[in-house]
Amino acid sequence: MRKHLITTITAGILGGALVLAGCSTEDGQGHQGHEGGSLTSAPASSENEMDHSSMEHPMDGGPAPEGITEAPSPKFPVGTEVTLTADHMEGMEGAKATIAGAFDTYTYAVSYTPTTGGDPVNDHKWVVQEEIKDAGDERLADGTEVTLEAEHMEGMEGAKATIDSSTDETVYMVNYEADGMTMTNHKWVVESEIQLAT
Repeated sequence: MRKHLITTITAGILGGALVLAGCSTEDGQGHQGHEGGSLTSAPASSENEMDHSSMEHPMDGGPAPEGITEAPSPKFPVGTEVTLTADHMEGMEGAKATIAGAFDTYTYAVSYTPTTGGDPVNDHKWVVQEEIKDAGDERLADGTEVTLEAEHMEGMEGAKATIDSSTDETVYMVNYEADGMTMTNHKWVVESEIQLAT
């Protein structure tokens, strides 16, 4: 009995440590990425607004996926100070960032239903070719049904998804700070969502 209690307490502590940031939408019109990076959850304000507060987004995105190709001569090399123009997360647009990685691959916006349940996530930006199960080397067409292997948020890995759109722009991992949180190896922003810091 004592061993079971210790195991239960340990599992609870470890599980709590993984909860780093809630994820919710701002306008209910679709989930472009990881909006709502605060440490507290925001409840849905209407029946049409999606609540993704149960999804967790790690502060450290971890290494680039296996098999991805580094860009040989990116516009923004690793270490470049930039300003983000993407609005995937609250506090991201206008944030100063440092390029942590630059890659050549196909990058997709996808819609999916989390494996943990809850409302569908629409137009999530972004996942790369190497984060899609059995994607092969060819660019996937819009409307293709796929299985995600990305771990950007809770409930994403293993989820069935549909390709909404794609790009072959250079894609970047970035380190940045927003709303008092430091995000490292954040995945992903594409070249058109970045400009040189001024």
